[in-house]
Parts: sequence; structure tokens; C-alpha cells
Amino acid sequence: MGGTLFEGTTGERLRKVVFVAVGALALFLVIEVLSGLMGLRYIGTGVAATNTITVSGEGEVVAVPDIATFTFAVVSLKTTVADAQTDATAKANAATAYLKDAGVDEKDIQTSDYSIVPQYDYQQGVCPAIGAPEGVSYCPPGRQVLRGYEVRQTTTVKVRDTAKAGELLAGVGSKGATEVSGLNFTFDNPTEVEQESRRKAIDDAKDKASVLAKQLGVSLVRVVSFSENGGGYPSPMYYGMGGAVAQDAKVAPEISVGQNKLTTVVSVTYEIR
Repeated sequence: MGGTLFEGTTGERLRKVVFVAVGALALFLVIEVLSGLMGLRYIGTGVAATNTITVSGEGEVVAVPDIATFTFAVVSLKTTVADAQTDATAKANAATAYLKDAGVDEKDIQTSDYSIVPQYDYQQGVCPAIGAPEGVSYCPPGRQVLRGYEVRQTTTVKVRDTAKAGELLAGVGSKGATEVSGLNFTFDNPTEVEQESRRKAIDDAKDKASVLAKQLGVSLVRVVSFSENGGGYPSPMYYGMGGAVAQDAKVAPEISVGQNKLTTVVSVTYEIR
């Protein structure tokens, strides 16, 4: 009877059912095994490391800046807003035209501030000499009298040819700028310098961690945390002009580009065993 179980039409159907069931079971087992193997990669990843060491590293890069930036302002004081704006615009346009003729690209010249501020003079009231009762003195309060309107337009300039920075500073002064300041040498693309500084800092941290692990008689397993504190560039140089000094500027000041130093400090924590 057992030999005839898989014979005939009914037996054929039964064989198919058994075959499908066995295949499904095999597929299920394969999936479970693969899932288990994949899960092995993550065993312990959610567990905080208890044995760690933390080291710091410092990286320093010194490079010659490739751009200079500075600002200049034109100021005009007139009795009406319209007159002050017209005068300030003429001065700003003259300075901008000079910069363009000197080779500064239009995209590197940007108006960074524009203001209109009323200016007042304080007038003290006149005390009457006669008419007041004996022993009584009276002076009317002072008052503010409108003197005019001050228009100030500030422009920021990026100089890609750093050797011309001094010449341009004197040039805008001769074209009507009464305030020139904020000369700063920096990098047009600071990312490259920052990455090099970070790489040196990380290498320094790795070397320190290796030496420390050897001294402690332990092994480094993995990095469990990392932080970075990027340093800044040196304080910018300043070149100031005021009033008639800027108007009469004839000789370009000697400007030293020098070098900028970028320092990056990193902190790396390693799991040890």
C-alpha cells in the first residue's frame, strides 16, 4: 500500500505537493542562514565601548595667501537726500571705474552697505538779558537743527593679484573714497588648506595612539568618536585713511602679503583590548 502512495494521478499530485513543500523549506533555511551571516557584521555595534583611550592631534599648514580683500567707503553730506545721493554715487562710480580699469573683475566688486542718516547740530537757547523778574533767571531749552543728510556707500573689493593691493588702496582714495580699511590676505579656496591641515592632525593623532597603545600593552580596535576644532587665520592687517589724507593719496603703500598659518586640532577616541 505504501508503494502505491505515489502512483497514479493522485500520486503524481502528491509528489508535486511534497516537492514544492521541500523547496519552500529549503529556500526558507537558505534565507535564514544568509540573514544570520549578514547579522554577524553588526554584532556589538550597538554596545558602547568600555575600554578606550583618547588622543589629540595637531596639524599646521603655512601657505602664501592668493587673494586680498579690503573695503572702502564714500561719504557725502548735503542739505538734501537727493544731492547727497548724487554726490556719493558719482564718487562710488569713479572708484569702481578705476578698479575695473586696473584689472579687478566686476564680480569681485560688491556694495556691502548703503545708508542715509540725517545729521543735526545742537543749538543752545539764548537767555534773555532783560525782561525777567529780579532774582529769576530763565533760558529756553536748546534744540536740534537739521544740518543735512549723510549718504555712505561701502564697497568690498577682492583683489586676485595681491601684488597690486597697495596700488589699489591708494587709487580708490584718490578717486573720492574717504575711508579705506579691512585689508585682509586669505585663500580663495580655503578647503584645500583646511583638508591638508586636518590630514596632518589625524596622522598626528594616529601616531600618538599607536605609541600609547604600545606603552600600555593593548591593541587599537576601532575609532569610536572624533571631533575637530579648526584654528583661524592670523588677524587681518588694516590700512586706514581718513578725510583729506585719502583724497590726496599719491604714493601706493608697501604691502607685505606674508604667509597665513592654519592650525587644526582633532580629538580621537579608540576602543582598545
